[in-house]
Amino acid sequence: MPPTHAPGTDYGVDAPAVMRNLFLVGIACLLAGLLLPRVLHLGPVALQTRPSFLWPAGFFIGEALLFLLYVKYGKFRHRDLMLSKHAWQGDEQVLDIGCGRGLLLAGTAKKLTSGHATGIDIWSTEDMGGNAESATQKNLQLEGVADRCTLVSLPAQEMTFADASFDVIVSNLCLHNIYDKPTREQALSQIVRVLKPGGVALISDYKLTGEYADHFRNAGLNVTTQWGSFLTTFPPLRIVVARKPA
Repeated sequence: MPPTHAPGTDYGVDAPAVMRNLFLVGIACLLAGLLLPRVLHLGPVALQTRPSFLWPAGFFIGEALLFLLYVKYGKFRHRDLMLSKHAWQGDEQVLDIGCGRGLLLAGTAKKLTSGHATGIDIWSTEDMGGNAESATQKNLQLEGVADRCTLVSLPAQEMTFADASFDVIVSNLCLHNIYDKPTREQALSQIVRVLKPGGVALISDYKLTGEYADHFRNAGLNVTTQWGSFLTTFPPLRIVVARKPA
């Protein structure tokens, strides 16, 4: 059964510039392969244009289509996979780091009864198309979970929450955007600090997940990892599951 979300919600396009560039390069290669002469003579070199351009065209357009599949379908499946890594009781205090337009935040809020979910972000439009706090709030209202959620404009490395504030911390495709490693390590340390004993952090990304896992292990957390679907998550995503001893 396909994942569902409330009518009217718009969870945006992840990394829109990346998808656009994949399509543009692929289409340019396709046109070059179709419109240029079959053989180009560049001095002493004869270039077979069709294989030289059509293979890259297929590669780039194929990657762009996989990216589109993730945006329209795969990220809902991946959200559900992430949330399945915790046995929800309904009373959890949840933190979503880099909540974007609220897909993961709304998913956690739907698991709650007496609990509450907090989403933090700096709402960069480079990382998410149409990213804005107002767009996130609208999605939460459409999903019927706005009363269980709070949005805070705050970078991950500068969290101001008290120690041991959250039972569950989630984050998808966020921490790699902190390009400076020492600053990224500050964010990871903040996750450890605000996570309650017995709590779990579910951190998903397409790179640097080994770094995240090592940091959590060195901080004393029990860590496992799992890959997401290689068909519907593009680029492939790995989930770091880090449990803080009680």
